[in-house]
Amino acid sequence: MTTFDKREEGFEKKFAVDEELKFKAEARRNRLFGLWIASKLGLSGDAATAYAKEVVAAEFDGPGAVAAKIKADLAAKNLPFNEAEIRAKLAELMAEAVAQVRAGQ
Repeated sequence: MTTFDKREEGFEKKFAVDEELKFKAEARRNRLFGLWIASKLGLSGDAATAYAKEVVAAEFDGPGAVAAKIKADLAAKNLPFNEAEIRAKLAELMAEAVAQVRAGQ
């Protein structure tokens, strides 16, 4: 194996690890976000946990599915949807999720 091949293999492994961490962090962020939205919807305990799982699962429905879900859920309860607040909370929770994933929690 040449030096170039070893470097290429190293980059591929790093990319795979980075992608896995990104996936875990996004899933963690969505769970935390789901719990936050659940509290706004008046859910707690097992109901909040179940709702958070629904938010995580919505990510697999495609781009924008999480936002569409929470927007619909908030509208169903006649609660306001403030896009700026949502974006700020997502950014805050992403930082928290990345820290948790890196810490191995």
